[in-house]
Amino acid sequence: MNSMNTSLLGQNVSTAVTSQFKQDSFDSAVAKNVLVVALGITISYINGTMIYTFWKHQVFYMNSRYILFIHLVINDMIQLSTSILLFVLSYFFHINAFLCCIIIAFAVLTTVNTPLNLAVMAVECYVAVCFPLRHSDMCTVKRIYIVIACIWALSLLSSLPDIFYFMAANPDQLFSSTLLCTINTLITNSIFIKKKEILYIVYFVSVWLVFIYTYFKIFFATKSLKSLKSSETKKAQNTILLHSFQLLLSMLTYIYPMTLKQIFQLFSLYYVHVIYLWYILVQILPRCVSPILYGLRDVLFRNHLKKYLPCSFYDVMIEGLVSIT
Repeated sequence: MNSMNTSLLGQNVSTAVTSQFKQDSFDSAVAKNVLVVALGITISYINGTMIYTFWKHQVFYMNSRYILFIHLVINDMIQLSTSILLFVLSYFFHINAFLCCIIIAFAVLTTVNTPLNLAVMAVECYVAVCFPLRHSDMCTVKRIYIVIACIWALSLLSSLPDIFYFMAANPDQLFSSTLLCTINTLITNSIFIKKKEILYIVYFVSVWLVFIYTYFKIFFATKSLKSLKSSETKKAQNTILLHSFQLLLSMLTYIYPMTLKQIFQLFSLYYVHVIYLWYILVQILPRCVSPILYGLRDVLFRNHLKKYLPCSFYDVMIEGLVSIT
């Protein structure tokens, strides 16, 4: 249990399941993996269609808001794919150590990227609502790509040293050995573990401060605009609430390592099942919110998106989700 108590990353909720998977029956293990893979394929199909829609229409890739949105979608697809791959591998396979480092690196980077991207989207939305005349000058395409590069740089600086430490400490075994691919297997140094926890707390507080400031500003700005219809005001408020929900789900990634011990103490008899549900909540559900919030509810994007989705799929899933929000 010590390795689980020092788990570093939310995308490795599957680590806890891995160490306990023998408690699952074969049927239970297969059912859990099939459900995770099915959810991943469905979400990736929607997100992939959104990426295709984005690149087919110039109006989107010349707009800062859509660029940030599609970066979030691409990041989510990579994160979801690596997370599910780690989940499935953890039940059934040991893999080469070097390959494990590569998969873990992508999972780590994209997991850290998500809340940072959401914070930038909050700032962009704040500028658009509160400073509409300056928005085009402040949020240029060039500046947005620079900000995206900074997001990746922050993630690299905060995460890759851990992976490099493992590679440097085990050079002889890097290409010859196989292992159970989890972050706990790679990182066991207590200094790196403590550093990661402190860094996540800093990220947690910083992103929430940005979010609280910008979205309260947006909320009061929409309330003060009398030109807005009541339906438009309600939609703006719903967007804020949905964005809050998505950010909350994403931030669970940061607090997960510090809550793992408490979860075990509360649900020791059903630990493996609770951790599985926690994995769905933290890693799968937030990837569903992004398409709903930024793609399907946007009229311009939705009108183009429906050209590339089957009519029945669009009518049943998209229109239903849009009506809810």
